[in-house]
Amino acid sequence: MFSPVPRRWLAVGLTSLLLLALPSIAGATHSWGGYHWARTSNPFTIKLGNDLSSSWQPYLSAASVDWSASDLLDTTVVTGQAKPRTCRPTAGRDEICNATYGNTGWLGVAQIWITGGTHITQGTVKVNDTYFSTSTYNTAAWRQMVMCQELGHTFGLDHQDTNFTNANLGTCMDYTNNPGTNQHPNQHDYDELDIIYAHLDTITTIAASVASSPSSGDSDWGRQVGASKDGRTSVFAKADGHGNALMTYVIWAR
Repeated sequence: MFSPVPRRWLAVGLTSLLLLALPSIAGATHSWGGYHWARTSNPFTIKLGNDLSSSWQPYLSAASVDWSASDLLDTTVVTGQAKPRTCRPTAGRDEICNATYGNTGWLGVAQIWITGGTHITQGTVKVNDTYFSTSTYNTAAWRQMVMCQELGHTFGLDHQDTNFTNANLGTCMDYTNNPGTNQHPNQHDYDELDIIYAHLDTITTIAASVASSPSSGDSDWGRQVGASKDGRTSVFAKADGHGNALMTYVIWAR
């Protein structure tokens, strides 16, 4: 951890040690190492468990509509199965939560669990009302961008650009200090989903009955195993004792 703790607004957890080289985070495409939901047919639907308060539900609904504009991926908002405070994952779907998680430094955390090296089995998104209740972040633009981006990571997407001061690309998968025009996916995001999900699998992890993974609290991140030169990104790892590890990718905000 950095001291003093800077504000950070994104973490993606991965239960695989196969992609640890931090420089590979940004590349020619923005697939997250080929991680994807296994399925035997296209198009397919990911359920988004609504564990949100009423103030957040419109942003989840809008992000669900946005991502469902993909040729292959559809999403549907369903009743959540998690307690917002812990936001424990549910096999075969995403759970989406909000709570006053405290002065953790992060606005949002997204985590995905992997089996077989590439297949996503479950995902969670948490948004931190400790910061979203402040004048800086309690805006429609910040709420929509963070919700959209966190969901994108649970589908296997990385970022299109990781420089906060570059001109906005018009996508929620772009780092920015001003989210005004970065609230929704763009065509490049949909094209990348087409690439990620072009093939079919012989198994499915969607709504599958697989073992649940640990909760996604800060205390579960484990030790830091990597960081970018500018200190804006960090990677944490924690082994689960069964041949996998929980990988947490943190993006630190200034």
